[in-house]
Amino acid sequence: MTPPDRSLAEVLPPVADGVTTRDVRAPLAADAPFWERWRDRWNAFVATEGFQRWAARFPLTRPVALHRSRALFDLVAGFVYTQTLYSCVELDLFELLAKGPLTAEQIGARTGLSPVSTERLVRAACSLKLFARRSGGRIALGPLGAPMVGNAGLVALIRHHAMAYADLTDPVGLLRDGPALRTELSRYWPYADANSPQAIDAARVASYSEMMAATLPPLASDVLDHYDLSRHQCLLDVGGGEGVFLSHAAARHPRLQLMLFDLPAVTERATARLTRAGYGNRSRVVGGNFHTDALPTGADVASLVRVCLDHDDASVLQLLRKVHAALPRGGVLLVAEAMAGARSAEPVGDAYFNFYLMAMGKGRGRRPDELRAMIHAAGFRKTRQVATRYPIQTGLIVADA
Repeated sequence: MTPPDRSLAEVLPPVADGVTTRDVRAPLAADAPFWERWRDRWNAFVATEGFQRWAARFPLTRPVALHRSRALFDLVAGFVYTQTLYSCVELDLFELLAKGPLTAEQIGARTGLSPVSTERLVRAACSLKLFARRSGGRIALGPLGAPMVGNAGLVALIRHHAMAYADLTDPVGLLRDGPALRTELSRYWPYADANSPQAIDAARVASYSEMMAATLPPLASDVLDHYDLSRHQCLLDVGGGEGVFLSHAAARHPRLQLMLFDLPAVTERATARLTRAGYGNRSRVVGGNFHTDALPTGADVASLVRVCLDHDDASVLQLLRKVHAALPRGGVLLVAEAMAGARSAEPVGDAYFNFYLMAMGKGRGRRPDELRAMIHAAGFRKTRQVATRYPIQTGLIVADA
């Protein structure tokens, strides 16, 4: 039985400064559940200036009010925080401080910044826990700065985002006219708007292939730690780029045969990498366009690593059907990428990737249940989501053909 729609005035007492709930009303759907109607009216009450003043003073609500005001301000100031990080990367400060703490004067001398600018950057980086102050006025790496040392993939990703920031200067324009706009990211990822992706030349794939290769190892390790390939004979990596995922799999499983399918210009780079790593005699590299070409057969496990994310639903469903056709009965598909709705990391898929991909002009973040439904629609019999160490970057779905 649905509880009666009691007003907030009946539930909550009046608060200081004459703030009451008596006249608080919010537009509600007639068929909304009681708890939704109650919550909407509560939110309308919280939005009043008088309540916010009271909540900031009252001892029991003050910590919550301060926390939420800080969270809201972080949304306002987020771009400044990213630019602080970007400045530290461009000035190579993480590698510099990895050799030991330095004074602000020493940092200024190494970077060419004035004393005022150096102190400004140091204060900002310390507040974000990228740096930490030490005795004697020295500056050291902070808890968020230390993981940056030697992390070529993360550094490459941060530098890459200069294009995303430029494209997102007019987010409303992108929301309205995104598919019709020519953005920096669509130029950077040439397959995003190319009519014939297979005709893209080596020069145009070089920059994005290098960045993908630099940022892939942590995800590859996470996937291989949580799915054992030892029972398989041959792995087909579709959209496998330069062969980084295959190289990691090959290092762990010496008897595993390797197959890679990607655009012809990319497969040239993959062949060179796999040969340098000593896996050339175990590898078959095939160039083509998975939108128009059939996938090579012969593998009993296939992987789509960061592939579905940047394609539309129709293209992903078509690709999944091609993977299913290429696998034997009992074959396995691995889908690995950042997914929307990851617990404690919801903004990664729903905010970050959705807006990044909007600027790129293709794709969207998907929840695991959405991907699983598409995988079933493509003909796979059974799917399961596998928990990983870092769900913020690695969602993993395993499907049986």
